[in-house]
Amino acid sequence: MPGGSRHAPRPRQAVAGGSPEVGRDEDRIANVIRPVIAAAGMDLESVRVSAAGRRRLLRVVVDSDRGVSLDDAAAISRQLSAELDTVAVMGDFPYTLEVSSPGVDRPLTDPRHWRRAVGRLVQVTVTDAGDSGVSGSITGRVVAADPDGVTLDVEGARRRFGYRALGAGAVQVEFGHPQPELGATCDGH
Repeated sequence: MPGGSRHAPRPRQAVAGGSPEVGRDEDRIANVIRPVIAAAGMDLESVRVSAAGRRRLLRVVVDSDRGVSLDDAAAISRQLSAELDTVAVMGDFPYTLEVSSPGVDRPLTDPRHWRRAVGRLVQVTVTDAGDSGVSGSITGRVVAADPDGVTLDVEGARRRFGYRALGAGAVQVEFGHPQPELGATCDGH
């Protein structure tokens, strides 16, 4: 969901981008907003704070097994804004809140990322061939993903890989290929 949802600036504190303070601020903000996001049935993927003139830009990326619609982003944005207004974690200078979902270019690094990519074509580096007999950079369709690993259809053959054997996966953009219905082939989730 490019662009996300934006709220009008609120009085908050500015922090120079790239400093160690920003990382600590991001951690503090994540600790404040994570429960709100979890209560909405979503996962917090990232929090980024950057300077934008005299204000701060707070970018929050959320995701869920059902995806994130514009309505979802707007609702969570309102909830986060209300929570941030009750806690002084943003300081005293203006900020802009932007809530979005991860783009197709988000690397697949966690089991939940792989689970949400079921049905998608991915490219990944296999670092340990193990029982699969496959190594190096491969392209395959995610057939299933569970807490222990991923099953890929690689050139018509199903191959099972543990997460430790995989680098970060990258979803490949396909035009004209129908996407699976949500939850249609997820193992155990």
